[in-house]
Amino acid sequence: MDHHEAIESALLHIENNLDQPLSLESVAAAFNMSKFYFHRLFSAMMGCSLNQYILSRRLNASLKLIQAGRVPLTDIAYQLNFGTPSSFTRAFKRQYGVAPSSLKAKSSILPASPVPAVVKRPIKNINGDVVADFTLAEFESIRLSGIAFEVDLATDDYKAKIRSRSDQLLKEIDQTVNGPGYVVYSNCQPDSTRFKVLFGIPGDIRIEKPFYFTVDVPQLFCARFNYFGDLLEIGDVLKTDYARFLKISRQETEDSPIELIQAFDDVRRLDSAYRIYAPVKKLPMDSECEEL
Repeated sequence: MDHHEAIESALLHIENNLDQPLSLESVAAAFNMSKFYFHRLFSAMMGCSLNQYILSRRLNASLKLIQAGRVPLTDIAYQLNFGTPSSFTRAFKRQYGVAPSSLKAKSSILPASPVPAVVKRPIKNINGDVVADFTLAEFESIRLSGIAFEVDLATDDYKAKIRSRSDQLLKEIDQTVNGPGYVVYSNCQPDSTRFKVLFGIPGDIRIEKPFYFTVDVPQLFCARFNYFGDLLEIGDVLKTDYARFLKISRQETEDSPIELIQAFDDVRRLDSAYRIYAPVKKLPMDSECEEL
């Protein structure tokens, strides 16, 4: 069982035992792992500690019980292994911003969330810690032709917008055109959730319609991460992976107008393997470990 399968199995184990005592020791033992390695692996793969995850899933499980209205809140708290009803109420308000009693009174409705997917990516062990596998690499300069638009990552429609714009581009190019595709993100302004995006393919293709451009992406020194699956479903995971990478590798972000580049081998398949390039400062020691 690889690390991805181990965490997937652990999530199912947790979900099926939310009414039982769960601890780092018991969950790790269920998969014949040391608690120390399992803790590092789980934190790296899920972006939170095991205890934080278990708490979140217990609160999620409480939603259906509360909104069904057949079980008192006190019983729900004890059923889901909260120490006291008051600790359940405090945790619930922290996670959802409302008291559980408001759901019981049907003054608001909160949908339960499914077990989260485990994003597939390789990992490595650095100085006793587990992080998403990365390589310090040069992103070589490239000319891209494609469609430009803006997205706000704080809204729910940005994934649909990216898919829609990618479909637009594919309809404009010849069906025989295959090969790599790129999504280039540039921040509109510091600390903004709005990004300028270019969805493009290599080359100089002229499309005489609004919002179609040919741009030259400069050479960049980057941290490169490899992922598998839908490129639009890894946003929160990448944030955690990148933060852990910066902390453990002691790298620094580069002050670049380009925030992120997603590169995948087949422009017609956005749900396969792809690479993410995040610009970082090139330190003197980087020349020894750089992979072109």
